[in-house]
Amino acid sequence: MQDWEGVGEFAAVARTLSFTQAAARLGISTAQVSRRVSALEARLGVKLLHRTTRSVSLTEQGEIYHAHIRPVLDGLAEAERAVTRINAAPAGRLSLTAPVTFGESTIGPLVNDFLTRHPALELTLTLTNQKIDLVAEGYDLAIRLGTLQDSSLIATRLAARTLHVCASPAYLASRGTPQQPGDLSHHNCLQGTLDHWRFRQNGRLRQLRVHGSLRCNSGWSLLDAAVKGVGLVQLPDYYLRTALAEETLVPVLEEFQPPEEGVWAVYPPNRHLSSKVRLLLDFLAERLGRSG
Repeated sequence: MQDWEGVGEFAAVARTLSFTQAAARLGISTAQVSRRVSALEARLGVKLLHRTTRSVSLTEQGEIYHAHIRPVLDGLAEAERAVTRINAAPAGRLSLTAPVTFGESTIGPLVNDFLTRHPALELTLTLTNQKIDLVAEGYDLAIRLGTLQDSSLIATRLAARTLHVCASPAYLASRGTPQQPGDLSHHNCLQGTLDHWRFRQNGRLRQLRVHGSLRCNSGWSLLDAAVKGVGLVQLPDYYLRTALAEETLVPVLEEFQPPEEGVWAVYPPNRHLSSKVRLLLDFLAERLGRSG
């Protein structure tokens, strides 16, 4: 197509700032690259590159033109990959990060299921409660919980999580069952990293400061203490499924349960997700949505 002549060659020069390196990438001669870029400049009627015997740099017009054509060329490359690999098994590397506890209880097992379906993939799962810079660290995807901070990342809601206040039957038998959030001032409330619990009361979100004999940054330890009758605990549903199913814990104050929080997949704004990242994203959305 005549209008595309020189565009790929210019993009290669713009990325490498070298006619020689651009020619090597494209598998053609340096003279061909130079000739086609010059033809492109003549057709556009602007100078795209500053050339000297020692260096190549973009002109202001070159910067603008490159910024516009780069996503188009990236999209064409992704389209080509999509149609040529449509019948091929997904392969290559993927990197994913998730919060520690949710990763251990939920994301890790799902990743293992995903790999049994796609054994040609190599997946790195990093569990951390720190907010990793996905672009700087080279991660494809991150799972994040709750309210997202403003960022340039693209977010897809996968599911929801809910908070429950629970206690063991033995604790409730000895201390009584709270009927409203204010009753918690008379109870032993086991604390995590926050000194308050969240409720929805009279249509409004309320943060209630609580006190107790144990403070711990491990949800599993708080769960164990609650099952053993030490006190009440407020935890996300993924900690509590087994204990509630076995009735070693009993939910209380359910009518004051706070609003659901999101379970999100976030990823860099690459404009076009690779097919393998899209495959993982769709798998997690389907499985987490089903479990929710």
